[in-house]
Amino acid sequence: MRKTGTTDAFWAAFRAARPQSPADYRLLWFGDADSALADRLADLVAQGSKRATAALLRDWQSGKEPVFPKPGDLWLLVGAGSRPVCVVETARVETRAFAEVDSVFAWNEGEGDRTLADWRAGHRRYFAAQAAAESFAFDESTPVVLERFRVIWPEVLTDR
Repeated sequence: MRKTGTTDAFWAAFRAARPQSPADYRLLWFGDADSALADRLADLVAQGSKRATAALLRDWQSGKEPVFPKPGDLWLLVGAGSRPVCVVETARVETRAFAEVDSVFAWNEGEGDRTLADWRAGHRRYFAAQAAAESFAFDESTPVVLERFRVIWPEVLTDR
């Protein structure tokens, strides 16, 4: 994903509503860039069910992900094709072993039927495929970064 004239305009509108916000912005997407999955997950955020995301800690250690999230970070969430959806703010970040992710986090991630069993099955498949593609071992002890966020703009989508 990359910044476009459309994402620039979306961020400018956000800054007009919240002038104290930084001039520069970072894009955020879930799943695989430019895919139906990125659109589906972005739509779950817009609909209100998805307020968390998970990724492997190794993504930051390897440089695959350039900026480790921290509370207060602002991101322009996009779907496939860099389609702007909303601005989110990181609320909380923690790292746990895959096996230690709990049902509250699974519910907050808002995917599938929102149960821990469904979360584990889906993420085990996703992370195992990533491990196979990138030639590393994935198991129940693999560290996972758990990020919770809130939608802060546009107003029609904000969390109350």
